[in-house]
Order: sequence, then structure tokens, then C-alpha cells
Amino acid sequence: MAKGSQYNLQYRRRRNARTDYAKRRRLVLSGLPRLVVRPASKHITVQVVEAEATGDRVLASAHSSDLKEYSWKGAGGNVPAAYLTGALAGYRAKGKGVEEAVLDVGTRPVTTGSRLFAAMNGALDSGMKIPHSANVLPTKERLRGEHIAAYGKMLAANADQYQKRFSSYLKHKLKPEDMPAHFEEVREKISNSFEKTK
Repeated sequence: MAKGSQYNLQYRRRRNARTDYAKRRRLVLSGLPRLVVRPASKHITVQVVEAEATGDRVLASAHSSDLKEYSWKGAGGNVPAAYLTGALAGYRAKGKGVEEAVLDVGTRPVTTGSRLFAAMNGALDSGMKIPHSANVLPTKERLRGEHIAAYGKMLAANADQYQKRFSSYLKHKLKPEDMPAHFEEVREKISNSFEKTK
């Protein structure tokens, strides 16, 4: 291994592109809990985390698989699911007295209207305060899954492609064309379940 005053080995998590310590330091110094959004190909996890000297403490958490409790039939990794997961995490955080947070996207590249910002939008609509620019949020049509419905209508003429592309939706008896209505139904269920607990 190289040695000397001119050689500085990065921390292992930085070398593996798992933690940006400069960004993390700025987030921790804000004094606010972090809304940590971690999307995968089929699921998304949203946590409200507080930094402590001994490590991070999770105050509230939601995973897209939790949406099944509210009769969600769609995929777990798309934009509507990200929004609903963010809303669920936001309501759970508010139930524990957390009103404000800062967004933590980790080392992922940031794209306007992405699932990262859909999840934040859900937390915002749950009543949390998160510093942001309105320009980065997905459109309401995209949050509702209207792009999925439009794609479903386009493929409807080709039964084979339609069945292949939306097999997981159809397996749960959800037509992609019905995604916006189903989204609104699930969003209302989540909202109502937390309104009753107030």
C-alpha cells in the first residue's frame, strides 16, 4: 500500500460509492432529520433518520411492500408507488412528532421528476416540511400514473405485448389503464387511516 504525506486513502464506503461524506456532513449539520430515499428496480424504501454520535437512528420507515396493506396492486418500483411510500413514511414520521426533514438521496444521480422526488412529494403532501424547489417535483399526472395508463392503451391493440409487459399488473387484476383511479383510491386509504388515529 502507498504511504506518505501526499497519499490520502478514502474511507471504504466512499471508495465503494456508498457514502458521500461531504454531502452527509452538510445534511447532518442542518440539525434536521433526513428523509432517506433509496430506490431499487422493484421496490423503494423511505426512512426518516436522525444522526446520533453512536450512529443513525430510524424514526420512521416505509417500504413499497407496505402498500399492500392498503390494497395496492401496482408495481413497487414505479413513480406512483414512490409517491405513496413517501406519503406513508411522512404520516408515520408525523405520528412520532417529526414535522421537518431534509432530503437525502445518497450518491444517486439526481434527475428532475424522478422517483426520488416523487417520494419527497408524498412526504410533503403528508404535511412534512422539506426544503425543495418546486421545479424538481414530478407532475401530478405522472404521480397518478397517467403515463402508465397511456402506455397500456397504446399496447392494448397488441394482446401479446400487452400481456407480456403488464403481466404483474394483470396477475393482481389491475388493468394499467385503471392506474390513476387505483392510485387515488390507495392514496385516500392511506390518508384516512392516519386521520382516524389523530
